[in-house]
Amino acid sequence: MSVLDRLASSIQPVDPAVARAAREHQDRLTKPRGSLGQLEDVSVRLAALAGRVPAPVPASPAVAVFVGDHGVHAQGVSPWPREVTGQMVANFLAGGAVVNALARQAGAVVAVVDVGMSIEASAVIGAMPGLDRRRVRAGTGDITVEAAMTRDEALAAVAAGAAVADGLLRDGHDLLVTGDMGIANTTPSAALIATLLGADPAVVTGRGTGVDDATLARKVDVVRRAVARAAGDGVGAGDPLGVLASVGGLEHAATVGFVLAAAAARVPVLLDGVIACSSALVAAALVPDARAAMFAGHRSVEPGASAALAALGLVPLLDLGMRLGEGSGGVLAVGVLQAAARVLAEVATFDSAGVTDKNAADGLGAGDA
Repeated sequence: MSVLDRLASSIQPVDPAVARAAREHQDRLTKPRGSLGQLEDVSVRLAALAGRVPAPVPASPAVAVFVGDHGVHAQGVSPWPREVTGQMVANFLAGGAVVNALARQAGAVVAVVDVGMSIEASAVIGAMPGLDRRRVRAGTGDITVEAAMTRDEALAAVAAGAAVADGLLRDGHDLLVTGDMGIANTTPSAALIATLLGADPAVVTGRGTGVDDATLARKVDVVRRAVARAAGDGVGAGDPLGVLASVGGLEHAATVGFVLAAAAARVPVLLDGVIACSSALVAAALVPDARAAMFAGHRSVEPGASAALAALGLVPLLDLGMRLGEGSGGVLAVGVLQAAARVLAEVATFDSAGVTDKNAADGLGAGDA
């Protein structure tokens, strides 16, 4: 049995009766119904995922930063040199990156996982401790002229991501957050989204690390060429694993496995930016019921992220104009998701608090409010 078959067989749909019970309980809390907006919806989704009302309040978050390099960097889609991937990994391991600071704020553990660093990037790290070494290959192929990886390599990276999630869950972590690092990785993200959604590359390709107009135009052309090359190879939206192998990245594939493993364990996973959102599209295409475990940490300014979130039916918890990656927006939303669960678990009901329910006094039922 392949890793995808194992994960798919473990992911079951949520029980709508639990969601209804959670909504009814939310409507009995001592506040005007709907007054907490999206927090109420998140609490209901968490309860449905957990299969109980209320859901447990996640207490031990962990973010996994999956690292990979990209052959498409040679097409001039990023102003940053490729060696920055390795330099930033060293920064993660030293605790000096943005995701490290935000994780400390959220009380989250940071796991840094090499699934596809180049040989040059690896040389920067050397024997530095703390890196989870699960490399499938040293960077992907240039997606404008060849597949990023083979299907077997994509599956191996999916398995690596699932194994990381499983290990974090065994260690007691009950809220997972996606993270990533890989210079030029917004280009394969756009190619994934364009291919899976049938979208115009010009609409879903953004500036990534802040490229100028000329570089953005080149990047759009690169994504268009990659999508066309994949189509010429007979790869399309009906074959999500093929799309992942053709135009994705190794960190994308690992994130797919990470998300699917969280869904199999009925544990919420907070998505970060466009890399995570494009990976989540693949995961949902492979196993539609996996969407129940997905929560959008924030809305990246990358246009492909909004397109992916709309297709997934996910509303971001934060919208702060961020586009860093690393898991920064996802880990920043940890407190919001915890707050949603805590409200459902700890706020008194009108009956228990002896507070008059306006809707009950008006003769309205829960469904009338």
